[in-house]
Amino acid sequence: MNQGTVVVIEDDADVRNLVVAVLRQSGFEVVAAATGLEGVETVREKEPVVVTLDLGLPDIDGHEVLRRIRQFSDCYVIMLTGRDDEADTLTALHAGADDYLTKPFRPRELRARVGVLLRRPRSGTPAPEPHGTTSEPHGPAADTPARKRLTLRHGGLVLDSEARTARLSDAELSLTRSEFDLLQDLMRNVGTVRTKADLVHVVRGEMPRDGGRGYVSDVDERAIEVHIGNLRRKLRENARSPQWLLTVRGVGYRLAAPKPERE
Repeated sequence: MNQGTVVVIEDDADVRNLVVAVLRQSGFEVVAAATGLEGVETVREKEPVVVTLDLGLPDIDGHEVLRRIRQFSDCYVIMLTGRDDEADTLTALHAGADDYLTKPFRPRELRARVGVLLRRPRSGTPAPEPHGTTSEPHGPAADTPARKRLTLRHGGLVLDSEARTARLSDAELSLTRSEFDLLQDLMRNVGTVRTKADLVHVVRGEMPRDGGRGYVSDVDERAIEVHIGNLRRKLRENARSPQWLLTVRGVGYRLAAPKPERE
């Protein structure tokens, strides 16, 4: 079964051939590019569902390639980095990469990461919401139970889990997939501290019932810090008096209790 198109942007021939072979075996049509400029044009032409992108390219670096791709495509991007490229990895996530793998990596890990990305965006199964956050169906689908949308509300913040849109005081927020998933998880767990490891699994799409949660590294947890920082910026948080995302030092993050409405 054809899973769609993947573009592999990698200058190392051995790594490029490995990634191409692994993804073709997984049912993808794969197109490879050896330089950043070639990769950008290939993504523009092929409109892939996934791009694997090496940071160290011979012409323009991976960060610039990612920036150019994000100007016209919202495809999933997995960065391939060296073991000592933590700063580069975090910069790439900040710029809009969806995931990363450090070299050398195992083929099954690459397949698993791509599989996780393709399960997103995903609609959650409606569940009872904690106190302080409400959910309700809305729009044309509200009349059909099987098509109910789950809307999460927390003060002036509103998330539509089906349409994957977020609004703050009626202004739509431009969130990456990872940012949306993190905010949705925090809104579904109001009053509960979510550890950085918990949030790593959320971004990866690994659920407790799966029983297959992977190892969480320091870089994974740093990546969560980057995503939370991006969310705070987009929510226009006051660093001295945050209204939405609270840091629990040494543990993780939780959503602030909603402020009582003025009469």
